[in-house]
Amino acid sequence: MVSDLTIATVIAVLVTASFPFYLYGAWIMIDTEVVTWGVLVYHLKFIVVGLALNTIPVVVWMIPRTMDQIGGLLAVHAFFGLQAYAMLVVGLTGIVRILQVKRAHDLYANPDQDVALDDLHENMSGWRRRLRVGVFGYVFFWILAWILGMVRYVLRYSVFW
Repeated sequence: MVSDLTIATVIAVLVTASFPFYLYGAWIMIDTEVVTWGVLVYHLKFIVVGLALNTIPVVVWMIPRTMDQIGGLLAVHAFFGLQAYAMLVVGLTGIVRILQVKRAHDLYANPDQDVALDDLHENMSGWRRRLRVGVFGYVFFWILAWILGMVRYVLRYSVFW
């Protein structure tokens, strides 16, 4: 039987490994002047891998074990983790509408059109703000939850003493 420490270590590595995928996915968008459909799909490949590396361990291993570990640190860790996912939902509510409008104006297939994004729809600036708040909020709360998760790991398994 695999020990609890071994599983916890694998989970910690998987969740930690998600962060470089988030960073590279963000870098793709920051480094690109014109976002074509190909760039967007390439970006999303990394983001989805990051989300999978993070979400699968949360759903499969962390959530089922919460009732056995109730405590203050777990509550704060879970709170920040839930906030991260809530911010992800906020970002998704913005990106879905932006994608719809950009596709309707053919800006992914024909990105050279000389048009300001905010001119495409009256709510575009709000959707873009929602996307930025959601992305930065997700990363902020993810980092807080990750730090607390690492603290819980060290305290629970006493790996450094």
